[in-house]
Amino acid sequence: MQLSELERERLAAILEKYDRHPEVQRMREFIQHGDVTTYQHCKNVVLVSFWLNRRFHLGADETSLAVGAFLHDFYLYDWHKRKSFQGLRRLFEMHGFSHPGSACVNARNYFQITQKEQNIIQSHMWPLTFRHMPTCREAVIVCLADKYCAVVESMFQRARVADANAPDNEW
Repeated sequence: MQLSELERERLAAILEKYDRHPEVQRMREFIQHGDVTTYQHCKNVVLVSFWLNRRFHLGADETSLAVGAFLHDFYLYDWHKRKSFQGLRRLFEMHGFSHPGSACVNARNYFQITQKEQNIIQSHMWPLTFRHMPTCREAVIVCLADKYCAVVESMFQRARVADANAPDNEW
């Protein structure tokens, strides 16, 4: 999935203030899938979401799409070191169920994100997080892109899904 130079510039302009934030840069410290950091995973989801929207003419708000995709896993902890749940009532404390809420709280604390961007972040694990359904096209796109990237990253342990030749600091 390749984006044009113009599309990459558009993404860089949208995400510049988020990407430069020190707390966002902390996502580089955590592994998401395989050998892919949370930061790189979020970039992959941004690229795939943007590509899907552009190539299939889905008409999503590109700013909300990019911001929601970039911050969807902004939870800032190593989920591999969390205890496994003990008993059914603690099931919903597991990472898969709880991290969208943590990411949304962080995103709201550090940035002024819109309701749409909050929905994108909170619903990206749907249907696992059945109480938080995608309510806009941007959230559906990110939800699908996230699952695609997670499978590719987990199965092939590739650091870049959307563009294998892109330097780490480029969109």
